[in-house]
Amino acid sequence: MKQLWLFKQINSDLQRVEKELTKFVATDYPILQDSAVHLLAAGGKRLRPAFTLLAGKFYGYSLEKLMPVAMALELIHMSSLVHDDVVDASMTRRGRPTVKANWGNIVSVQTGDYLLAKSLILIAKIDHPEVARILAEISVEMCQGEIQQIKCSFDVEQNLKQYYYRIKRKTALLISACCKIGALVSGAPQQQVWALGAYGHSLGMAFQIVDDVLDITAKPSEFGKPIGGDLRQGIMTLPMILALQLSQEPSRLKALLGKTEKTDDEVAETIELIKTTGAIDESMQLVDLYVQKAKKHLQNLPQVPTRKALEELAEFIRVRKF
Repeated sequence: MKQLWLFKQINSDLQRVEKELTKFVATDYPILQDSAVHLLAAGGKRLRPAFTLLAGKFYGYSLEKLMPVAMALELIHMSSLVHDDVVDASMTRRGRPTVKANWGNIVSVQTGDYLLAKSLILIAKIDHPEVARILAEISVEMCQGEIQQIKCSFDVEQNLKQYYYRIKRKTALLISACCKIGALVSGAPQQQVWALGAYGHSLGMAFQIVDDVLDITAKPSEFGKPIGGDLRQGIMTLPMILALQLSQEPSRLKALLGKTEKTDDEVAETIELIKTTGAIDESMQLVDLYVQKAKKHLQNLPQVPTRKALEELAEFIRVRKF
């Protein structure tokens, strides 16, 4: 797990979450055990547990209360990643082979289902009436977002409204839930719960746009997976939609984006065409707007060290390379 210096307030608690996750997914079924542990060992930034714990810092912080929440949210996220790797035919994630690459589609789907089922066990233990409802509704919307993405594959006529619909459900809703539920379980006042949820939503939108930009501009060694994945899968992201609007000669770009099978040379050509339109800079300007919006929501929260950490985390999301 990549520990960010921004998590210094909660690093020791995040490490405890990591240990509990490893114990919790353990099973007597060897293939399921190996695939689940492999996924955990691949690490990641653990942003969702971190947001949950940081949100809990504003009021009555209790790791005992927040632990099942942080674990459940990470398991929901991980289950979605395993299923995504099957749909996207991804063979690497964060520089390591995916569960799909090592065990195939059937084991991958069952591993994702297992992790989701384990999250339900944790959710049932959370002593707050709103938590199960929030997570159930968000899980439904996440599935709707994925179906919409599959339905719109290679559709070069997509607009910004459709794009925002997808990334809200793909990323922003779960990050918002982490912040909101972390505050709820800690007994924060309703105004703080709302402000943290709104912060998480704006930051989640920024996070996904940056991810879509990095898929075009990043170094694969830093990004943790090959670039151009969205292009190959026909996922129309913000830089692509803007590039079609900004291009002086969009016909070639449109033809490449709509092509279901692309050679490596065609992927490279598409990336260069997108870069020349200025769409990357336009996309990052929208990231800046979402980051500023997220930080504005924090103004409704008490002036405590955690608020500064969340402001710095918003800035990190904007400039991250992985």
